[in-house]
Amino acid sequence: MSNHKQPTDGHNTSRRNLMKVTALTAATMSLLPMAAGVTPALAQDNAWDKVFPKSENVDHQKVSFKNRYGITLAGDLYLPKNRASAPLAALVISGPFGAVKEQSSGLYAQTMAERGFAALAFDPSYTGESGGEPRNIASPDINTEDFSAAVDYIGLQSFVDRERIGVIGICGWGGMALNAVAADKRVKAVVASTMYDMTRVMSKGYNDSVTLEQRTQTLEQLGQQRWLDAQNGTPAYQPAYNAEITADSPQFMIDYHDYYSTPRGYHARAVNSGNAWSRTTPLSFMNMPILTYIAEISPRPVMLVHGENAHSRYFSETAFAAAAEPKELVIVPDANHTDLYDRMDKIPFDRIADFFGQHLA
Repeated sequence: MSNHKQPTDGHNTSRRNLMKVTALTAATMSLLPMAAGVTPALAQDNAWDKVFPKSENVDHQKVSFKNRYGITLAGDLYLPKNRASAPLAALVISGPFGAVKEQSSGLYAQTMAERGFAALAFDPSYTGESGGEPRNIASPDINTEDFSAAVDYIGLQSFVDRERIGVIGICGWGGMALNAVAADKRVKAVVASTMYDMTRVMSKGYNDSVTLEQRTQTLEQLGQQRWLDAQNGTPAYQPAYNAEITADSPQFMIDYHDYYSTPRGYHARAVNSGNAWSRTTPLSFMNMPILTYIAEISPRPVMLVHGENAHSRYFSETAFAAAAEPKELVIVPDANHTDLYDRMDKIPFDRIADFFGQHLA
């Protein structure tokens, strides 16, 4: 049965540029002992460099693994400190779009490890500590593959029950997670939190506001940018994300700035913390609706979590309508989009843990 409840537990020039370029929307290893069977990370700093405090109840270590395209992905593995000898249920986690594992996905992973899960937060290809050149590009195909590569990795660990693996995707990686799970039948349950469908927003703009004329103009401009990149032999990048806001900035851009560009969530490797995606990143998203097969997640369960006041709420509501049973839509009262990045009093972790506890039993 579908379950649509409230939980009981507990401007930025750059971002405006994202709206224009992506859709041209209305304009033209920790030092702790290593768990058995874990591969050490490659060329990563073992110092604690997260934007959230380290839990005393969790063991943490850096790891690395390769995806199907041969790109080395960097991850942070979190394990319950007081774990039994029996294999654990496991979660692989990534997002938001433009973030790194030291931010929201790492917080989710550590918190779920405190609740008894093996949890792997990873940087997608071309971002953070993961490999791939050029830097700071995204692909609906490759980034969907990244989730399945993380499943490959975690499922090979001796301390994990590979028949009890779930996925969490946050923000733009929520859509990637749903796409991955629709195809990857090894995954038994999925949660998408404060989800964006990046193919939808890049091709149609916010609230599907882009006209055919505007879309055509975007594609023409992206084609011209390809000529420039080809001539220069290197991609050009958009202006720095979230570097500044103005009095007329939309509230959601102010919210992004308050997370990515303040001590609350700033991380030097994050695309959204004053760095930027390449100008041609939207190209592969424009003709690629990643949620086409969302109903094929069934009969495995899906939970969508979104803030009541989030500008992006419609993405989860549309996805929920398209998904097949069993499914849940959890609307968090008085929460905006970025509240579900890190607000421990807003993110319904108990509800999420119960969901995976039931379906990864």
